[in-house]
Amino acid sequence: MNISVELGNVKDIDELEQLYNELNDYLAAGTNYPGWKKDVYPIREDAAKGIEEGYLYVARYNDKIVGTIILNHEPEDAYSKANWTIEADYSDVVVVHTFVVHPDYLKEGIGQKLMEFATSHSKEMKAKAIRLDVYEKNIPAIKLYEKLGYQYIDTIDLGYGEYGLDWFKLYEKVL
Repeated sequence: MNISVELGNVKDIDELEQLYNELNDYLAAGTNYPGWKKDVYPIREDAAKGIEEGYLYVARYNDKIVGTIILNHEPEDAYSKANWTIEADYSDVVVVHTFVVHPDYLKEGIGQKLMEFATSHSKEMKAKAIRLDVYEKNIPAIKLYEKLGYQYIDTIDLGYGEYGLDWFKLYEKVL
């Protein structure tokens, strides 16, 4: 598959909203590994904000958005409780958010391609590390992160218990 990864733009917002909805419908009908909920997360506003701030990237295959990722310097508040491998200001750390692959393209290498893009992009930015959180029961994502060299740091509460999401694993890749 010839996948290109590029910065998303305003024209992508409708398609991103559709992608989020299709993924959430798919998750609701089967095993919902990330614990996401339609009309809660991810939603159109997440895409619009990511594009407006210049942090949302899309993976395209045959002119269709098949995946997306937000890469910025904004950690969840609870990240401050973790003992990270390296001490670094968040201006030198890239944080992964809203990492999505279209359900029709799962197990096609798109997630790996997006995470490899996150690494190369972060290196170009001279970042010292990439950090992310993942719901503790999201086994497919955890396996991918570990395969790509992310180190488990800690398990913390991000404050999403009202959605049934009590514990998140933190991972870091030092660059």
